[in-house]
This record gives sequence, structure tokens and C-alpha cells, in this order.
Amino acid sequence: MKREMAINCVVARRRQLLWALVALAVPASAVPGNAGRSGLAEADAALQAGRADAAMTILNGLPGPEANSALAHNLRCRVLFVLEQWNDAANECQQAVSLEPQVSMYHLWLGRGLGQKADVAPFWQAYGLAKRARMEFEQAVALDPRNAEALADLGEFYEEAPGVVGGGTAKAQGVAERLDRIDAARAHELRAGIAQENRDFDTAERELRAAVAASPHPAFQWMRLASFYRKYKKWPAMESAVESGRAAAGRDARAGVALFNGASVLIAAQRNPALAIRMLRDYLASPTQTEEGPTFVAHVWLARLEKQAGDSAAAGRERDAALAEASTYKPARDLNLQLDAHS
Repeated sequence: MKREMAINCVVARRRQLLWALVALAVPASAVPGNAGRSGLAEADAALQAGRADAAMTILNGLPGPEANSALAHNLRCRVLFVLEQWNDAANECQQAVSLEPQVSMYHLWLGRGLGQKADVAPFWQAYGLAKRARMEFEQAVALDPRNAEALADLGEFYEEAPGVVGGGTAKAQGVAERLDRIDAARAHELRAGIAQENRDFDTAERELRAAVAASPHPAFQWMRLASFYRKYKKWPAMESAVESGRAAAGRDARAGVALFNGASVLIAAQRNPALAIRMLRDYLASPTQTEEGPTFVAHVWLARLEKQAGDSAAAGRERDAALAEASTYKPARDLNLQLDAHS
């Protein structure tokens, strides 16, 4: 449940959609329900392309029955989620669940929204929010026992959360055993997280390497391994894993967002900014952008990197590109002020 994004306010997050530092953004989920209706399909396409403003405009302009459908509320939730507007996102996801309580993915997204609210809430509210998030993950799995995303999020919740809110590594191990039969790579990643909780770093590394070997799209797992090395300041191993992930992404038409993940590892490590810039630009030029790697976030990161390199004009162009896609995204708005103040 962590996907900490370095160098912007996302870095401070502990939990996020399949959430691990640069956690491999999972390949974009199929939209629950019937997205064949043109307005909803267009909104989802805009979300995947990083055009958050356009997606919300389309959703707000839908006719009444569509605008108030569970799918429309779920899409609004996900747009607000990538914009880091946690309270509004959770509210929209709750409406989707209330309208169609038998859809596993709606419960999964509500759990994610509640988890984010818990991360920024005062401690006296975070306890209740975390318990509610756990219950939503559990319900998502109960409704669809083969939902690998829901199992992975539930497992990572159990792995990280204290027992007082229902966490525990023994529970996480049980989820890993279920994932063995559904998604072996995610099972290995979860066991790596359990090993890290137990401070067994050698086992964690072996599990992450096993995840690379088991995955049909190993670029994601290479970047997660790179994130592991970054955490323990194993710089040569980290950079080697990033390069391996970059090469794997070049061979996999579905793995473009792994470039976004790898760039965030380098940014968090404050190493090889030139490679981070190339990877972000390659991601933006790829045909496989998804909501798991919002393009406006990539533009914010590029703006910061260009500013650090002394190119204020390029930084300004990247800031403008981010705001054109997501005018309410706070890191982009804050960046606007920072760049103007130093120009």
C-alpha cells in the first residue's frame, strides 16, 4: 500500500495504492462496471493520460443518471486521489460503494482513500480510519478472492499496521500464501515486506529477486528492488537495478510506467539526475501512461530537476505543463511560487 513518490509531498506518504516507495505502480486496473458509455470511457481515458482537469470536467458534464452512477463516483474518487485530495476522494469512493456494494474494486479504492486520510489525520482520528481501511480491503477480497490488487493491499496493510488496528505479520503471511496461487510476483514482494518488518534483510532481497524472476513484467519488480537498495544506501546495486528495470521496460510495451518508478528512486536517492530526466521524458513520450504514474507529477519532478540544473526556462515549461493538466494539484501550484521566487 505504499507508493511514496520522491521529492514532492508524495514522499511523505506512507501508504498509497499498492504502496511502497516507488512501489511499482501496478498496471492500470480495468474500470469496474460498464465503461462502454462514451462519457465515462472518455473520463477514464483522460485520467489514464494524466489530464485530471479534463477528466473532472467530463464527469461533471455527464447527464444526471450517469453523473450519479457508482462508476462516475469511482472515477471522481480516482481523479481526486491522484490530486492528493484525500478527504474528497474518500467521500466519492464511499458513494460508489453505497450505490454498488458488491463491486470489489470500489471497496478497494475506498480502503485506499481511507488509508490516505489516516496518514494525515490527527492520531485520535487515524485509529478509526485505519480500521475502516482494513475492513474495506477485507471486503474487497471477500467479494473477489482472486483480486490480486486487493490481496496485495490487504497483505501490505497487515504487514505494516500495528495489531491494535488489525495488523500483524502472521496475517500478512496468510495473504502471501493466497497470492502464491494468483500472482507469484506479488506474493514474493509481500514476503519481502514481511522480512523487512522482521529485519531479515537478506531474505527480503532474495524475495525481491524472486519477484523479478516470477513476473511477466519484470521492469516493475526491478524498480522495487532498486527502491529496497536505496533505503539501505546500496548505491551501486540500486543503480544497477534501475538500469535493469529500464532495459526491461524497453522490451515491454506494458511497462512504461516503470520508468516513472525508476526515476523516483533516483530522485529520492539524489543520484544521477540526468538519467532521471531521461526516464521521465521517455515515460511522457510512451503510449502507456497510466493513473499510477500521473503525467502532471512527472512534469513537477522534471521542473525541479531542471531548476536544480540551472535551467529556469525549462523548469517553467514543465511547471506550466503540470498546471495545464492538473490546475488544483498543490505541489504544482506551490512549485509555481517557488520558481517565480527564484527566477
